[in-house]
Amino acid sequence: MYTIVIGVTGGIAAYKAVEVARRFSLLDFEVKVVMTEHATRLVGAATFRAVSGNRVATALFAEDEAPIQHIALAREADLLVVAPATANIIAKMAHGLADDLLSTTLLATRAPVLIAPAMNRQMWAHAAMRSNLEVLRRRGVEIVGPESGSLACGEEGEGRMADPDDIVASALNILGVSGSLAGRRVLVTAGGTREPIDPVRFVGNRSSGKMGYALATAARRMGAEVVLVSGPVNIEVPRGVDLVEVETAEEMGREVLARAPSCSVVVMAAAVADFTPAEVRGKKIKKGDRGALRVELERTRDILKELGASKGAGQVLVGFAAETEELTQSARAKLEDKGVDLMVANDVSVPGSGFDSDYNQAVLLFRDGRSTHLDLMPKTELATRIWDEILGLLQSSTQG
Repeated sequence: MYTIVIGVTGGIAAYKAVEVARRFSLLDFEVKVVMTEHATRLVGAATFRAVSGNRVATALFAEDEAPIQHIALAREADLLVVAPATANIIAKMAHGLADDLLSTTLLATRAPVLIAPAMNRQMWAHAAMRSNLEVLRRRGVEIVGPESGSLACGEEGEGRMADPDDIVASALNILGVSGSLAGRRVLVTAGGTREPIDPVRFVGNRSSGKMGYALATAARRMGAEVVLVSGPVNIEVPRGVDLVEVETAEEMGREVLARAPSCSVVVMAAAVADFTPAEVRGKKIKKGDRGALRVELERTRDILKELGASKGAGQVLVGFAAETEELTQSARAKLEDKGVDLMVANDVSVPGSGFDSDYNQAVLLFRDGRSTHLDLMPKTELATRIWDEILGLLQSSTQG
């Protein structure tokens, strides 16, 4: 297990460092956080402790810490990441100054160092900054970013801290660690479908798409090339993911079946409507058009079953079963009927989980009869657990 020491300085982008720490933790790295005094005025140390699982170091002479903790941190680190790296810490690093815990740790470490600069565009362009960066480059310090865009001062330009995904990717590259899904193409579906009744009404469901988007984000973070086929949702597109937008079950089926043969893994997390109106009105149905409105429904195509019937050798197919009763029995029957390798079953009647929630609990069912019961957890965490199981299935298919 690698140990990542993250140095957080007093830039406004300090809040983004929480996500950096969280993502390293999800990769099962040991994460230690060092905060400068100014950083603690922007983000609480308790937040970093919660995402890293470790105490946060904030001072050289803290009463409850060892007097030479900077040496311990310097020795433990396999990589030291400074995010955000302000103009001040970059200057300290370039000139060998050591007047707080972070700067002394940086001076004492022999581990590789990665910095993610963040500052005003004028500071970034200053000659002194250019000189300091050149010094650090010659010493082997790696630099990621900054990006261009809106800055905290209200100006536009270069100076925004790099995206957490890019910081983590740079760190993995420095460590020589390839993502566990590197070189693989995966397809994930998300959201619900909308089956039109007339131009303004549709038959749909309560799916928010959060689970599917979490799965796509996790796969991209693990190095996969990700195709995300999504119904209508209100979620930001994950960075680096190829998004294909659809609306109806028919559209989703067409897009998924066209792309699935080129993918190592297909994860059908979308809540595809089981029924669609047999007749779609060309104009809005008025209240006075008829007494009682009757909508005749017909079944939509069974995308998952079609995928199971055409599944290629070595391909892993994952389905989702949202149930309200007899969870395991219903999901097991669905697994057998659809021909999937892994069925993720969740009881959507459980308060605080399922549709439109950030949390979910699930039972993972496998073709060999195994099952794993997972407690309520954030969907982002559940996504990582699901991909861990998928990796096991991929390895088994390769060995077989």
